[in-house]
Amino acid sequence: MNQISPRQTTIKLAFFPTTRLNWPVVIPKPILAVGSIALDTIETPAGRRENLLGGSATFFAVATSLFAPVRLVGLVGDDFPQAGWDLFRERSIDTRDVQTLAGSTFRWGGRYPAGFNGRETLFTELGVFEGFQPLLSATNRRTEIIYLGNIQPSLQLELAKQVDDASLIVSDTMNLWIDTARQDLDKVLAASDIFLINDEEAEQLTGNPDLDAAAAILLAAGPRAVIIKMGSRGSMLAQGRERTRVPIFPGVEVIDPTGAGDTFAGGFLGHIAVHGRDDLAAAVVQGTAVASFAVEGFGLDGIRKATLEKVVVRAAAIAKAMAASLN
Repeated sequence: MNQISPRQTTIKLAFFPTTRLNWPVVIPKPILAVGSIALDTIETPAGRRENLLGGSATFFAVATSLFAPVRLVGLVGDDFPQAGWDLFRERSIDTRDVQTLAGSTFRWGGRYPAGFNGRETLFTELGVFEGFQPLLSATNRRTEIIYLGNIQPSLQLELAKQVDDASLIVSDTMNLWIDTARQDLDKVLAASDIFLINDEEAEQLTGNPDLDAAAAILLAAGPRAVIIKMGSRGSMLAQGRERTRVPIFPGVEVIDPTGAGDTFAGGFLGHIAVHGRDDLAAAVVQGTAVASFAVEGFGLDGIRKATLEKVVVRAAAIAKAMAASLN
């Protein structure tokens, strides 16, 4: 039996030039993203904040907007704050397919303990999001790159059906859907080109605690690549029998990890929108760098302070650390 082998990868540092003079002149492809748009209440050892802009689609869109145009699909209530619309406009995020209905915007509350080992959900109030049905405009149906954020698998499938000839579908999920919507989740997995999942969910979904083996099971279900997020231990990219492990950016003070996975996805797909998908390891490095900003503040505060210059500096540092580990 052939052994799964670690990929001996040297990331091309040209992907992460640290001065604008060296940046490639390209027109990035737009990315269509569906997910939740929410108002969050967060408690961490650093404090408590209420009514923060949040949701999987919001975190993803704000992160991705550093690199590429974003076409957002979601639903909010008529209580959604003007500050949210202002943020989307400032970031040039296309909101033509964000619906507004009378009622309350989706609200979520969470508490993180010291050490950020786990998370307790304090409340979930779906509001108008309970009846969400994504509906794409003619323009957005022609988007090539699709991100199916962490929402009900049935809604992910519905959006995927509305897109004409997508060249890349990337999806994310969570433990709730593994427990309650496994049949639809299996269909999402089969329809995805790249599948994102964390380590605990990978074990839950496959029944295998060995991440190399779990990745192999997930790859056999349809996607060409699987990325397993491992928190402070970084992430693992699985393609065929190759495994590439990417460390986190060191020395970051964690204030609030909410949205880290979605901002990772934003940086990852932002790289693909600019450079293509020939080197997914480089895309994972960029996603890791972007996520390192997200955890440095409550809600969107951390990622809003990120700039392209700062991201490429951190990405280059991660890539150099990977190269050094091979020597």
